[in-house]
Formats: sequence, structure tokens, C-alpha cells
Amino acid sequence: MPNPSDQLLVEHAVASIPEEPRQSESSVPPSLTYSESADNSERETDESQRTPDIRPRRASTRLVAQSAADIQRITGESGEELVQRCCRGGGCCMNIGKGKRDDISYDHIEFPDNDAYRSLLLKIDGIPTTLTGVCDMPEQTVFLSPIKSARKTSNPPSPTDSAISLSSGTGAGGSTAEVEKALQSLTLEDLNTKIQPPSFVQPHPPHHVFPARIHNTRELTKPGAEKRTFHFDLDVTDYPSDEGVDFKVGGAIGVSAPNETSLVDEVFDLLGVPRSLRDKPVLLRTTSGRWPTVWGDDKPRELVTTRRDLLTWCSDIQSYPPTKQLLRILAEYADDENEKKILLFLCAAEGQGVFCDFRTGPHITVPQMLHAFPSSKPPLDLLLSVLQPIMPRFYSLSNDPHDSFQNRDGRQHRLIEIAVTVHESHDWRSGTRAGVGSGFFQRQALKFIEAQKNGDKYPEFYIPMFKGLMANPLAKQFVSDGPMLLIGAGVGIAPFRGFVQRRLKTANCANKVWVLQGIRDSLVDELYSGEWGVHEDEVKKVVQSRKGVGRYVQEEVKHQADLVWYIINSVDGRVFVCGSTRGMGEGVEKALIEVAMEKGNLEPDEAKKFWELKKEVGQYIAETW
Repeated sequence: MPNPSDQLLVEHAVASIPEEPRQSESSVPPSLTYSESADNSERETDESQRTPDIRPRRASTRLVAQSAADIQRITGESGEELVQRCCRGGGCCMNIGKGKRDDISYDHIEFPDNDAYRSLLLKIDGIPTTLTGVCDMPEQTVFLSPIKSARKTSNPPSPTDSAISLSSGTGAGGSTAEVEKALQSLTLEDLNTKIQPPSFVQPHPPHHVFPARIHNTRELTKPGAEKRTFHFDLDVTDYPSDEGVDFKVGGAIGVSAPNETSLVDEVFDLLGVPRSLRDKPVLLRTTSGRWPTVWGDDKPRELVTTRRDLLTWCSDIQSYPPTKQLLRILAEYADDENEKKILLFLCAAEGQGVFCDFRTGPHITVPQMLHAFPSSKPPLDLLLSVLQPIMPRFYSLSNDPHDSFQNRDGRQHRLIEIAVTVHESHDWRSGTRAGVGSGFFQRQALKFIEAQKNGDKYPEFYIPMFKGLMANPLAKQFVSDGPMLLIGAGVGIAPFRGFVQRRLKTANCANKVWVLQGIRDSLVDELYSGEWGVHEDEVKKVVQSRKGVGRYVQEEVKHQADLVWYIINSVDGRVFVCGSTRGMGEGVEKALIEVAMEKGNLEPDEAKKFWELKKEVGQYIAETW
């Protein structure tokens, strides 16, 4: 008896083959290869069936499978195996375009009447009374408890994780009373978590997060620019010197950006967390995983922190699409039956198609989900068990950090410089919202500028950063000699400013560096205009995509084919590319291949291999994101 999956696949394949109406039951056996005799036979059959006033027309495709055996002969696997490999198993592809089925009973659902729910754009025609394949409740790995009521566990608090000292004798063999006493004596570490994360976060061991004070900031773009870009001078004079890594030209710093305070309080309000508990010390216990660290060991942890610190610095509430684990938790704690049914439907096999559209549709945040389903108020620690951690953001230095100093308050301060472009996405309330990292930078910049306008000469605002990424390709492959071509677009041009500053200090390198800068409109979004050095007009070519002839930087690369070919074939010659992968990065790589084909008389595969070899030896360096 044929397998149902095989039969379904065969029926679908047969139904999708366009063919002419046939007057005879005879047919030519299917073949994967062209046969002249079969073609002649078909032509003779068509001639015999032709009517005087209708010209016969052959189908544009050839039937190659009409049984499960044919499918296995072509693909090497059974129909069931093919379906399992190509389908997620939710059955959504079988229901696309279909309405309600007569053989299934549906519940009457009243959808939530609020803007947040409508912004989800859920296309639900009906919810079956019986749902199948509903995902299980996720395992809870995070537990919060008051310190004074904490009980002994198999894993005592770790001084390494919490930076808190426990009295001796409170190990696994200690009495319950001793452990109780030790836990009651735990206190928060002496750290201002308003300007930096708790020490246990440590996103890039062995480097710790350092709150770098903003020395100055300004907006590089002008009104009318499609994206806003800000420049920051960060004071790293007091950065710990015992980490053994210095700032380098082309290097990058990591930034631990927090969630916006208003969003954190909004989540607390929606979950019903009392204000008196939000900043109160609490014992955090995790059973497994790296959280609340970023790249720490996968192990159980116990440490003292606050609910606000965890939600501010450790869990991302706006960068990731909702998961079924999150939806399942919301469904479990939804008091409204309609909301519960909708959430369970999204977790079930019947709602797989809607769920896929939901995840790939407009950007959804955790506060938005809680607003959309207001009756659901899950415990905070259970919610933290399924949220993604806040990952650090990385920004390239835009100056030569070895010679950047400023005098202030009677002492010399060492500065590093970075440029940050604000990335925006759709928001259900305000229309647009900034990302976690760039949004944090924008808020700090605007507050700093506003404070200066109000008469504060040296406002105190900080960026929690860490170094340790001074061995990235841009920093490793920078050399003090040899011709250099720097290709960048948007904020990707920022690290090249430090390259040029360093190279122009050497007289014999003045004519050995060239910059191709891609921008939209030089009047509003040309970054660092006039800040490259005394030879800027000779070394930098600005390419505008929205003004003038409207040329992209990858087109200029092909236009400068002679220069590109000269540099890449010179001793110590290097070509650097920095910017967005999509569009610019891919376009420049294609342009470089075409240059190699033209100037080196190479075939496409040979040209691609040429640049791969140049990348291996450090002459072609691409830093794209």
C-alpha cells in the first residue's frame, strides 16, 4: 500500500504539469533525457490528431514523475523522506490559500481590541476547536527569590560570579543554618549600574566593562540625511592598564548597551512588578546556560543582583522576533480565554503558517506583545528564561589612538574616537524606533548636547565599553608602508580616517593612500569632510549615489580599475573594504572580480580565486556586516 505522503506528493506533481487536452489514452513514457525517436513519435501523434483549423501546441514541460518509484529514482529518497527534509512539519504549506474546512469545528474568537494586537498583522481566518502539536512549556532555568528566604541548594553562591565574599565554612558540607546566615549577609557589589553593567556580565573575558566618559560628541550628518550619524570622543585615560592590549589603528571597541529605561519600566508595569521590588536586591539562581553573562561558561550560577539590572543589562527585549517558547509562556498565564486560544494557536501545528508570517513580518518587541495580550502576566524569572541576552555591539576606531589627547581640568586626557549610525526599524506606536546599541548612543549624544546648551561645560555621560578587539583584520593588516586603497560607504568609512591620519604623517607615504567614499548626498551625509589631513583632496574621492550622475562606490571601483590593479600587485599593496555586506559589500566584491578579469585577462573563476588568494595573504581585507 503506497505511503500517504508519497501519494500526496505524486498527486501534487501530476496536477502541476501543464499539458494539452488529449483525445487518446496513449502516452509516451517519461524520460529525463532527450530522445529524438520519442520526439518524432510525439510529432507523428500530433499530426494524426490535428484538426484543419487548429494548430497543435506542445506543453512547455515534460512529465517526469507519476509514481512514488519515479520520485525515488529522481531524488534518491522516498516521498516521505523528501517531505520531512524540505518541510518544517507544521503542515502550513498544505493550507496556503485555503479557507475553513467543513470537516473541522472552529471556535468563535473575539480578537483583542487594541492597537498593539492590530499591529501584529495576524492573518487568522479561524481557530480549530482542537489544536495539535502545541509546543510544551519551556524549561525554567532562572529563579528569583528574596535573599532572606533563600534556602540551601546543591550549588552554593559563587564569589567569582557575584563578586561577593562568602564566609568560610559555607560549602556543600555546611549546615543549613550556616548557609542561611551566609545568604542573608549577601549584598550587592559597590558598582554604579546606572552607567555600567554588573561585573558578572563581562561580555569579553578577560576584559571588563569600563564606563568611558564622553569628552565630546557631535552629529556628523545634517538635517535631511536619511540616517543620522554621531561622532564620539571617549575618555580612556583611566582605562585599566593591566589587560595588556593597547588601542590600535583600525581596532574596534565593544559596547555593552542597556535597554532604554522607559521600556524596562514599561515591562515591569505590564508584568505587575511592584516598584518597591524593582531595585531591591534579589538572589538569582540559574540551573544551566551562560546567562546572565554573555560568553561565560555554561553552568549553574547563584549571585545577588536586582530585577532592574537583569532586565536593563542582560536580556534583550526588542531585537529578536518572538519565539514559540515566549508565546507558550504568554498563553499559559493569559487569563482571557480568547487571548489564550490565539497564543496556543500560534504554538500549534494548525497555526504554523500564521506563525511563520508573524516572525518574518513587522518587527515585534516584548512590550508590544504584552500590550497585545494584556491579560497575560507571566512571572519575570520565567520570562527571563526564554529571552535572548543583550549582545555587545562593536565599533571601529575612527582616529589614530596613539596621538589623540586633550587637556582638561589641569591634566592630559587620552581619547579614542568612534562614529555611530542610528539604525531605525518600524515601531507600532511612534512609527520608527532606534536599535538597542545605536539608540543608546543617540540618547547619550542628545543629552550631552542639550546639557552643554544649558551651560554645563563638562557634562557627565558615559559609554560602557571594553577593548580586546585590537586583533581584527583591519588592525592586523595595517602596515606603515606600501600603497593602500580604502573603499567604504556610510559609517564604514570611519576606521579609514585613522589609517589616513597615520599614513600622512610619513612623507614617503603621502602619495600611497587612496580613499573611495560612497555616500548618498555630500551636502547632508558626507562624514568627516575636511578632517582627513592636509592632502585630503588628493587622496579621497567622494562618490554620490543620489546626486549628480548617481554613481555607487562599486561602479567607481570599476572606473578606477588601473589604480586597483596597480595597488593589489604592488609590494605590500593592500585593498581594504568596510561597510554593509548587503549591496555595498557584495557590489564591491563583484567589481573587484571584474577588474581582475579585465586587467589580468582572467576567467570569472580565476578572478574569484585571485582575490581569495589575496585575502589569504592579507592584501585584500573586507570588514563587512
